[in-house]
Amino acid sequence: MIKGLAITPPVIGRISIGKVVEKQGKRLPEKDDQFTITSQVQNRDGWVNHPLDEALRKSSGSDKLRSIPIRFLFNEPDLNLRAEYSMFDRQSGRPLCVGNGETCKRYTATGMQTLPCPSPEGCDLAKGGACKPYGRLNVMIGDAEEMGTFIFRTTGFNSIRTLAARLSYYQAASGNLLACLPLELRLRGKSTTLSHRSAIYYVDITVREGLTIEEAFAQARQLNERRQSGGYEQAALDVVAREGLNNGAFEDSEEERPEVIEEFFTEGETDTAGSVTRTCIEEKVGLREKLNAKVANVDA
Repeated sequence: MIKGLAITPPVIGRISIGKVVEKQGKRLPEKDDQFTITSQVQNRDGWVNHPLDEALRKSSGSDKLRSIPIRFLFNEPDLNLRAEYSMFDRQSGRPLCVGNGETCKRYTATGMQTLPCPSPEGCDLAKGGACKPYGRLNVMIGDAEEMGTFIFRTTGFNSIRTLAARLSYYQAASGNLLACLPLELRLRGKSTTLSHRSAIYYVDITVREGLTIEEAFAQARQLNERRQSGGYEQAALDVVAREGLNNGAFEDSEEERPEVIEEFFTEGETDTAGSVTRTCIEEKVGLREKLNAKVANVDA
């Protein structure tokens, strides 16, 4: 295994509740009131939708995709949801500091160091909204047994707190069968004083529609028994996953930096560094348009 490289769950697509739209000649982040499932491919119009997006909309009978049937790959909640305080370079999107409120890993003039993490409110380096909670949730959509996941990235405190609580509760209540539970991602809305009474949206986890929690637990036990009889080693999978994640200081790769910056603010929640984000998005889109123009000239 390459040292210093975080080995993350395989990703075959993205889940978002926001998008980037063009306004007055600029590409700006905008919140949405539904999920969008995309592939990892972009074209001139943005991210290409994954075939599951259309399939789930048809099966739900609604144009608005507000729930997604999922399973988790791991029994350990913090393997499915990695949440931490993160600070990125405002120009390049390069991660500079990642912490959990106790300790952090930070790039310094003398290299990578492990330092105390007082949380953004008590950190001089984090002033001005440079550091914020950052969560990455990996899920498998539907009942597929293969290990490809879809990633949902968020800096929304409501989503991170709710997801962390649900994962821990379902793991405990099911007897450590989180990876076998038939669950779904559900979009919820709320209004707060900070949102000026307008709706903000966050992500929750529930048992699948039509099932009681007792029925979901019974299905989880049955699936666990089938997996064990077939030689599926869930505990070993969790151990290997943790070792892979711990192999690197930062999870996001250099190739993912533009996508991370773009997705950081597409949820539409309050952010003090929005102008910097818009600049990053505009620079990214401008580069993409230049490349597309070159390709068009060559084709001509």
